[in-house]
Formats: sequence, C-alpha cells, structure tokens
Amino acid sequence: MYVSIACLVGAYLLSQFYRTCLAVLTPVLNHEIGVTAGDLAVSLGLWYGAFALVQIPIGEALDRIGPRRTVGVLLGLGGGGGAAVFAMAQGPMGIHLAMILIGAGCAPVLVGSYFIFARAFAPALFGTLAASMIGAGSLGNLAGAAPLAAAIEAFGWRPSLWALAAITLVVAALILIFARDPERVEQPAGRRGTALDVLRLPGFWVLLPLTVANYTAAAGIRGVWAGPYLADVFGADAHLIGKVTLVMGLAMIAGNFAYGPADKIFGSHKRVALYGNAVLALALTGLWLMPGQSLWMATALLAAIGFFGASFPVIMAHGRTFYPPHLTGRGVTLHNMFSIMGVAAMQFASRPVFDAASAGHTAPVAYGLLFAFFLAPVVIGLVFYVFARDTGDGLS
Repeated sequence: MYVSIACLVGAYLLSQFYRTCLAVLTPVLNHEIGVTAGDLAVSLGLWYGAFALVQIPIGEALDRIGPRRTVGVLLGLGGGGGAAVFAMAQGPMGIHLAMILIGAGCAPVLVGSYFIFARAFAPALFGTLAASMIGAGSLGNLAGAAPLAAAIEAFGWRPSLWALAAITLVVAALILIFARDPERVEQPAGRRGTALDVLRLPGFWVLLPLTVANYTAAAGIRGVWAGPYLADVFGADAHLIGKVTLVMGLAMIAGNFAYGPADKIFGSHKRVALYGNAVLALALTGLWLMPGQSLWMATALLAAIGFFGASFPVIMAHGRTFYPPHLTGRGVTLHNMFSIMGVAAMQFASRPVFDAASAGHTAPVAYGLLFAFFLAPVVIGLVFYVFARDTGDGLS
C-alpha cells in the first residue's frame, strides 16, 4: 500500500498543478492566442465539471475493479491526452477541450487514495492521511506558480505543456505497474450498494452545503482570479503574480497539514471544519470590503483563504463516519463529486458575475463584489453545518 500511495501522490501533484496553472498562464495565453481571463474561468469550470461528472462511475469502478486500473488508465488517457491537446491549442475552444480531458483524467486520483486509506488503514488515521495526501500533493500548487512562470519564460508555454503530457503518461504507467489494490469487500446480500444508498444515510444531507462550498473560494481564486485581480488592482506582472500565488499555494499546503491532526486534537471533525470555515468567511469578507487596500493585505488575505479553505479532508472524514465498508468507494466519490460540482458551478458563474460588476464599477470594487460572490455559499454552508451530527467516530 505504501508504494501505491507514493505513486498516487505523484499523480495528485499533477492534478493540483493542472487546476492551478491557469492563473500564471493567463497573460501569455491572452497575448499569443487571445484567451481572456473570462475564457479561462470557463475552462477551469469545465475542468471541475468533467471531474465531478465522472465521480459516480469512478465510485463503481473503485468498488468493483480497484484503484490501480481506475486511476492509471484514466490519468494516462485523459491527463496525458489533455495536456497534449492544450499544447496544440489555438484559441479558447482548444483550451476548453484540453481542460475537460485533463479534469476527467485527474478525477480518480484523490478518491483512489481515500479508498485505500479507508480500506487498508485504521479509521482513526483517515483524517490525518487524507489531509496529508492533499498537503503533499499540493506541492503541485507551487509548481503551478513561480516555477511555471520561469519555465514559460525559458522554454515557452507550448514546450512546457508537451513536457507535462510526457510526465503525466509516465506517472500513469508507474501506477499501472507498481500500485496494488486493497482487498475487496463483498456487499451484504440483498443490498444494491449504489450511490443512492449513500444519499439515504441519515444526516448525510446536512453536510452537503458546506461540502459544496468549502473549496470553491480557494480553488477559484487560486486557479484563475488571483492573477487578474493582482494585475488589474495592483499592476502586478507575471513574476509578482507567481510570487503571490506561491504564497497562497504554500498556505494551502500548510492548511492541509494543520487540518489533518486537528480533528484528533479537538476530538471532533465538526468543530474543526466549523471554526476553520468561519475564519475563511472572515478572510473573504476582508477582500470584499477592502479589495484595493494594499498588496500586502491582499496577499495575507489570499493566504488565509488558502489555509482555512483546506478543510475538505476533515469534512470528508466526517462524511466517512456515515457510510458502511461496502459503500466506501461510492461514498468518497459522491462526497468528492459534490465538492467539485460546487467549484465548477462557481467558476461558470464567476465570469458573468465579474462582467456585470465590471460594467459599472472600478476594478477594486468589481473584484470586491466577486469575492462577496465566493463568500455567500460558505456562509450558507456554515448555517446548515451547525446542525450536522458529530459522534466523533473514528477518532479514538
């Protein structure tokens, strides 16, 4: 299992890179092939949409054939093929298609890891392992910031994408060769074991609003809007954007490692997720009300969004206490699907929201309204999450 996890960490590095690289690519893509920040917001939304739509069949595949083939095949075909399409893109439609393919290819990586954690390790370790996986894989965030900017300057964006296509194919091959599946669990007689069975579990629905909302701000702002915001409000160039997004990426990594053991320290999944997302809401409020105050304040608030917006592993660990062993694959993929659907929906909506805000306001005010847009679902999710049941299962 440790070799399997090592292979999947490499795959998750790529998954994190692909979802965050567009912020740095924005200036060069706009200059060379006329792709705007709004176009890239749609592209990232398509990445998350494709990622979400394949979660249900991935859950079936994990329970039936295991993570080795599920992750290896999809990553190779979708991730490697999509990066190649990106390298050949001539306009927005090419980028859209590439991101759809890459999103589908990256979709099984994290849930494949969670499947192994749930099946092969003690329940008390799930939250820590889940957060550590995201923390280690989030180094891809760093590669998608200053290092990517340096590679683009040195080699150009097309050769950089061709290199990524080759790396993705190598990682997929390593998973197929070296990863191992955990032992299968037969479903109880008379039970269908479908995603609908997960949705019928008592109390599961109360978790979903915050599941949908918790990652939307960190993903959307780090993935696309941080670059245009810094450029339009503070006049930042590609190198400065790379540095600020690097800080945000580091904060996201630190947040994952901090959230991991926090539920055991506090003895509660719920309290950790509740308090962390409350601070996330405060940071978004700061950017809404003071979007142009100073570059230093903006950087600090972006870092806070990255750090406190990393609560998904704790929410996933909370959700895991609701479903039985034979629904492990379907449970983790369904939970992941709702999270990614939230990101996709917010990315699609963020473009018209920003366009409408820009029409009648200055750049700082327009971006402030955009940050308020990302704030709203977090607040709604927190209101529902207050009523979630927290038994502390799996923490002793």
